[in-house]
Amino acid sequence: MTNEEEILLNQGRMLPVMEHFYTLQGEGAHTGKAAYFIRLGGCDVGCHWCDVKESWNPELHPLMDAEEVAKTAAKYCKTIVLTGGEPLMYNLDVLTQKLKELGCEIHIETSGAYEMSGILDWITLSPKKTKLPTEEIYAEANELKMIVYNQSDFKFAEEQAAKVSEDCVLYLQSEWSKRNEMYPKITDFILAHPKWKASVQTHKYLNIP
Repeated sequence: MTNEEEILLNQGRMLPVMEHFYTLQGEGAHTGKAAYFIRLGGCDVGCHWCDVKESWNPELHPLMDAEEVAKTAAKYCKTIVLTGGEPLMYNLDVLTQKLKELGCEIHIETSGAYEMSGILDWITLSPKKTKLPTEEIYAEANELKMIVYNQSDFKFAEEQAAKVSEDCVLYLQSEWSKRNEMYPKITDFILAHPKWKASVQTHKYLNIP
């Protein structure tokens, strides 16, 4: 990376984009909605069960002009999902400002481990034990999506739910490879704790990105 590219990256004018594509949102409160995904490369949270580990190293993904990415996305639809990797590793001000100028609603999927930036309309917070969220994001989260890999994750989910606002929607979602084992347990847990809802990765059943 050149010095100039590093400056533009720090300003948020260029971002490492792993991929960007038009599809349906597969998870959470907006399941089934048409959305344009912008997946940024780079993540140091290190979930062992991550299904996009190829996103972890930002150097593998080209730096792209944030405003040009915004223009491309807005041509498809007005619901934009910023994901990763960990999108909050970067300054999202330029990207989100341009998306707003183009009339978009901006969603983000984040572990919350980094300081917030940008204009965000819907925050999906998915905390990880390896690197906990910053305190500021709990009050801002619109939905809390807890991934369930083993029995101890139910306790972690309750601990995280205690930190978000009363308006935050609470979701439990099985890690994909453990779905046959964990969804029966998730069902039982929700029946006993009906403040929670089940989230399923419907895009994997539909065989879409």
